[in-house]
Amino acid sequence: MNALNLSPLFRTAIGFDRLARLMDTAAAADTSYPPYNIERTGDDSYRLTMAVAGFGPDDIELTVKENTLVIGGRGATEPPKTELLYRGIAGRAFERRFVLADHIVVEGAALEHGLLHVSLKRVVPEALKVRRIAVNAPQPAIQQAA
Repeated sequence: MNALNLSPLFRTAIGFDRLARLMDTAAAADTSYPPYNIERTGDDSYRLTMAVAGFGPDDIELTVKENTLVIGGRGATEPPKTELLYRGIAGRAFERRFVLADHIVVEGAALEHGLLHVSLKRVVPEALKVRRIAVNAPQPAIQQAA
């Protein structure tokens, strides 16, 4: 795989170190387990769906810290009660990290039919929203008749 060298860009840019870390993390990440989808469900809402077959609600932990969503799963600790001839459903522990854009908040998570659904929403503070400012014109002075 060819490596992309962005060091000339970062020599002349200030404050983009988070972008450099994001690109380094994305290049080094193993993106095969567990599989996931990211969907846009509205103008400012998203849903992350992750296939976590074999995991229960107590086996999965979601945390958000400094614009990073971390989803971790603990693998099964007890051995199967029967002799396993073929294992096609992975039950190993995992940890997935997702970098969230500014003002993205996690609204909630639900586990159903082996799929973990995480609802995300962009909530822009009022102070950062575009405001329209009215332009006032001076009022003409009213002359009184004498």
